[in-house]
Amino acid sequence: MAAKWIELVTGSLEQKKQYKQAKARLDALPEPYLTVANAFNRYFMYYGGATEGDTIVRMYDDLADLWERAAVDGTPVSEIVGEDPVEFAESFAQAYGGKRWIDKERARLVEAVVEAKAKETGS
Repeated sequence: MAAKWIELVTGSLEQKKQYKQAKARLDALPEPYLTVANAFNRYFMYYGGATEGDTIVRMYDDLADLWERAAVDGTPVSEIVGEDPVEFAESFAQAYGGKRWIDKERARLVEAVVEAKAKETGS
């Protein structure tokens, strides 16, 4: 009973566990993959803005898979992220879709403009 109440407030405990497992995988990477994976992890916390736990968990599992595979294969970081790491990060995050925090604000912005236009025209 208490677990359901806690999950209602904080979100899925299972998803938190899965995220921590993915984060532990990232933390176990050798250099330079560790530095880059942690940088992407931080960036996704700010940029990603996904609100659905399953989407976040899937994204971080895939991120861990990517960097683990690169480390095993010895693939240079530059071959993975290319010339623009920001573009790579944003394209990676956008591939996961789902609802994002910004979606709510976009809807509010559109609604405010519609209301303002209605007031201008007196409708």
